Amino acid sequence: MALGAATVGVLVVAAYTFWPSSPAPAPADQTARARARRDATASPAPLPVAVNLTALTDQRDEPGEGARNPFRFQPKVAPAPPRPVVIAPPPTEAPRPAPPPGPPPLPPIPLKFLGMVERANGVKWAVLSDGKSGPFYGKDGDIIDGRFLIVKIGNESIEMTYADGRGRQVIRLTGQ
Repeated sequence: MALGAATVGVLVVAAYTFWPSSPAPAPADQTARARARRDATASPAPLPVAVNLTALTDQRDEPGEGARNPFRFQPKVAPAPPRPVVIAPPPTEAPRPAPPPGPPPLPPIPLKFLGMVERANGVKWAVLSDGKSGPFYGKDGDIIDGRFLIVKIGNESIEMTYADGRGRQVIRLTGQ
């Protein structure tokens, strides 16, 4: 019951707000009012300008020989160069010397990971090649060719470093 009364109240307020208070004037009446308003504010039409007919028939001087030649081209005169603006640099500290260069980067490990062999005891052995001599075999922690240490053997890659622990590199099974 209360919901119905609230709905009726909302409809009454909406109708009162949006319903026109007076009937709309007829279109002909609106047109007449607009025309009367325009006529009242319009300025009178301008008077025609008189033309001096004798000025049209007067004799004029013939064009003389001037210095103008439309077929001769001359370069435009360049404007004067702007005056240089000198801006004093702000005081700065003396430049610091560059730090000494660090050691050169290590060359990449020249081995290719050819494959992996897993023994019956679960130890994985990597098969590596340098492309010059026969294959090298090693497991985690072994040193290969006296220069490279095997850190970890994975299924598709191997992690190696130089024997002193520098230059860690991952070599994929497809080679480097």
